[in-house]
Amino acid sequence: MTLKFYFDLLSQPSRAIHIFLKICNIPFESKLINLGKMEHLTTDYQQIHPFQKVPAIEHNGFKVIESVAILRYICREFNVADHWYPKDSKSQVKVDEYLEWQHLNTRVHCALYFRQKFLMPLLTGRPEVPEKIMEYEKRLNECLDLLENIWLKNKSYLVGTEISIADLLGTCEVEQVRLAGYNPHEGRPQLAAWMKRVADETSPHYQQAHMLLNKLIGKTKESTLKSKF
Repeated sequence: MTLKFYFDLLSQPSRAIHIFLKICNIPFESKLINLGKMEHLTTDYQQIHPFQKVPAIEHNGFKVIESVAILRYICREFNVADHWYPKDSKSQVKVDEYLEWQHLNTRVHCALYFRQKFLMPLLTGRPEVPEKIMEYEKRLNECLDLLENIWLKNKSYLVGTEISIADLLGTCEVEQVRLAGYNPHEGRPQLAAWMKRVADETSPHYQQAHMLLNKLIGKTKESTLKSKF
């Protein structure tokens, strides 16, 4: 096996790539990097990813980091259906438009809200700061409204009538905020339908990739209910 995939399914882009590899039937060697155990900070892993983050791949000794670069590379190097990342220039640039936009939008606002609302209180034991959370939630709302009203306006997928790598990256980012108790579907029928469509299109791999996340969401809800009684 020549493709090694370094990942943790608690990482949003790791899930996107995992789903993609599975749905495209691309064989790979799983290299789980447990973020909870700080395995990404080892000197051995630094040889794979100099910034010590996930995901990363190694293909015949050639290393690639950053999820967008990894997905583009896989689309070029392996036999995948053209709709994922079209070869036609005009169709391809439509996917690229979202991939470039998401860095400072879907990615940053979903991740920051999740980090401030859920992750930092968990890691530090300190309560969340309501004023900060309100600001992060405001930015998240604005971002998801742009997905609802612009990117998904009159479209089944982010860039047209067929699923692409943009949809995998987008849905996996939005899924993450559910762990912080935020419902991205509320008041956004287009976004809710899109996320279901992507999950159905890539079933059962989408559901399997989100199994751990959904389990943690269930535990968090249970813990919250117990604290109220």
